[in-house]
Amino acid sequence: MDTEKDIDVTIMGHKFRVNCQNEEYESLLLAVSYLNNKIKQIKDEGKVVGSERIAVIAALGMTHELLILQNDRGFDISEFKRRMGPMQEKQDEVLVQDEVPIEPDDKLQ
Repeated sequence: MDTEKDIDVTIMGHKFRVNCQNEEYESLLLAVSYLNNKIKQIKDEGKVVGSERIAVIAALGMTHELLILQNDRGFDISEFKRRMGPMQEKQDEVLVQDEVPIEPDDKLQ
């Protein structure tokens, strides 16, 4: 029986709680690490400015890599769309959070 759990991950300095199957836990952590490394590479190049743009360029680059790999082994577009749906929702959440001003914490003042 597949069991799910919520885990906290940090992407672009933002904490997110995501749900995953127990057997996907390790691969999810690898994906977070890979994404953060891609984001760091883009930031370090200095050609792209703004969190939203950096996230989109990272997503585009990773999607391109995935498609190249999948084309070498055959590509299941329906499976790809199924897996991309939740990722797109999370990306939309990140972009919305990036636009909302954060109120300072009274305890820090």
